[in-house]
Amino acid sequence: MIDLHAHLLPGFDDGVRSLEEAREVARRAQAEGVTSIAATPHVRDDYPTSGARMERGVAALRADFAEAGIAVDVVTGGEVAFERLWQLDDAEVRRFTYGGAGRYLLVEFAYAGWPRLAEQTVRTLATEGIRAVLAHPERNDAVQAAPERLGPLVADGALVQITAGSVTGLFGAASRAASEKLVELGLAHVLASDLHGPHIPRAGIAEGAAALGDPALARRLTEETPAEILGE
Repeated sequence: MIDLHAHLLPGFDDGVRSLEEAREVARRAQAEGVTSIAATPHVRDDYPTSGARMERGVAALRADFAEAGIAVDVVTGGEVAFERLWQLDDAEVRRFTYGGAGRYLLVEFAYAGWPRLAEQTVRTLATEGIRAVLAHPERNDAVQAAPERLGPLVADGALVQITAGSVTGLFGAASRAASEKLVELGLAHVLASDLHGPHIPRAGIAEGAAALGDPALARRLTEETPAEILGE
């Protein structure tokens, strides 16, 4: 499996707080069957991560994991807030795309209210050859009220990432119901952990895949589509 949403870089944001924690969650992911994890630190006003710092952090983590015998590949990326995208130049935006390939970008969907720049951002990215991967919209109250509202964004090229903890019920009934509805509508494309470290409970990606109750669907959301996104 491939996990495309993880706050794995120590001290970058509200994710793992130390190298030891990064190793711990990576070993746990490896035991679940995860072969690659995208390090996607927050990129927003409270965590103004730069592309260069993210790349250095990933390089250091890859070297450490290799030395520690952790057989999980770490891929560059970022979870960029809608508003922050409009403050970055094109080159910086592309640094935060998965693997720096300039093809897919994880965009943070807020938990409350419909993002003011959602439609415009998805369309603008598409004109630049970048498809937005919307992070955890099933946890947003506006989406919970009307999951079909994501349909036009998907039609404009966006993909939807749902979180393992939503599928398992860890984040409550509303998130679980929204994730199930998105699956039913064909508006869910990727399942990821959104891991933050041992201090913040998260369901593992294998647990989320099992909770889907459909092996073919789980394979598509955790293996096939993520592999396409990473160009594997």
